[in-house]
Amino acid sequence: MLNWLCKWFHSDSRALSDSCGPKVKMSLRFYYDLMSQPSRALYIIFKISNVQYQDCPVALRKGEHLTEEFKENINRFQRVPCIIDDGYKLAESIAILRYLSAKGKIPEHLYPKYFVEQARVDEFLEWHHITLRVTCSLFFRTIWMDPLLTGVRPSNEKIQHLTQHMEANLDIVENVWLQKTDFLTGQRLTAADIFAACEIEQIRLADYDVRIKYPKIKAWLKRVRAGCNPHYDNAHQYVYKISGTAPHAKL
Repeated sequence: MLNWLCKWFHSDSRALSDSCGPKVKMSLRFYYDLMSQPSRALYIIFKISNVQYQDCPVALRKGEHLTEEFKENINRFQRVPCIIDDGYKLAESIAILRYLSAKGKIPEHLYPKYFVEQARVDEFLEWHHITLRVTCSLFFRTIWMDPLLTGVRPSNEKIQHLTQHMEANLDIVENVWLQKTDFLTGQRLTAADIFAACEIEQIRLADYDVRIKYPKIKAWLKRVRAGCNPHYDNAHQYVYKISGTAPHAKL
């Protein structure tokens, strides 16, 4: 597994100018890396919504987003995901979701038009960004990514501290957001569920199995995956392979 991972991290890549496909020109270009949680969420949403776009993968592991070319021509913040829509450049996954929804590209069951239902989805997305995303990302980066790059493992005290902060937010998902409903904002799958699931799936890489402690999250992840497949599994293929886990694996 380690040899495969190293090869994946250091394999040759195409120049950004040659990375977009298919060759047929489309007005919308989507720049993403499936190792990025919000990139996976938008990828799944685009596939479910049948959004037509020019595929422009960006290899974060090779620093393709850190070049001057990327900064000047694609995204001034040098991050993914981002889009260029007929020359209009836009970064940040939630802004992209709302923009394409306003253009009629995202179906209402994923991001509602009715303001009351939309506000409930927005409520989760705003909460998620500064709670679940922050703590899951920090847990993943400190325990998996940083040791891979530096060879230095965090202390047990650090791991315990990060775990406690992450689990405080997982507790809220389990006991508040999923208290009475099958999905985070009601009885139907929405973009909120997809963004949250992609975040939680990432911690597989740090050997954290959310299914052990959180039965509601476990059942909810199954529902999200079922509602999004085959695109969910396609988006998470690297997570499954690198972590050595399969979505149907038993405890």
